[in-house]
Amino acid sequence: MVWRRNVGCADLTAVSEVRRALRDLMRHWGEPDTAAVAELLTSELVTNALIHTDSGAVVTATVTGSRLRVEVRDFVSELPAPYVPVADDGTHGRGLILVQALADAWGVKTHGVGKVVWFEMIGGSV
Repeated sequence: MVWRRNVGCADLTAVSEVRRALRDLMRHWGEPDTAAVAELLTSELVTNALIHTDSGAVVTATVTGSRLRVEVRDFVSELPAPYVPVADDGTHGRGLILVQALADAWGVKTHGVGKVVWFEMIGGSV
């Protein structure tokens, strides 16, 4: 199964819509805890794309057997790097650290104009 959503530039309200659609896609996939982590990581990547670019994003989620792959494509070529936050940063800068720590695999690849930040989780089947 594949799900895709275009997210408009600076449309932070779309983050909750993306989470809801992903939740529906994963209704019968994996353990509830794994699906919740996938939701969290997806919202982190979408939020990063919307905050750090002025071009919107395309979110694609693909479920194949026991594997979930989520890709967030934006249209800015600058590649992200995990940030090591300091204690007084509040909640800033932890998105990629969460992805790195909780996903089974993740990465960044250039994609024409822009890039795709992706993660994969293994957790069940649909």
